[in-house]
Amino acid sequence: MDDIMRGMKVLNYTIVITPDETGGYVVTCPALPGLVTEGETIEEAREMARDAITGYLESLRMEGQPIPLDTSVTTETISVEAA
Repeated sequence: MDDIMRGMKVLNYTIVITPDETGGYVVTCPALPGLVTEGETIEEAREMARDAITGYLESLRMEGQPIPLDTSVTTETISVEAA
């Protein structure tokens, strides 16, 4: 194992990928407030999310802030009546 990989740990974060009205996809991460990125395809959106999360965590580390863990996210479909 080289020096770069020592001390590194893998963190998993839930992301939300939403189709954008103008095309492409918007990505948010509930555990990291304010993190928003986008991509033309779902694959690109995922890659952009990885980059954005890495930058977000690096910024927190440089500021001496704690690294948040992923939050428990519940998704479900709800029905409502609309006129």
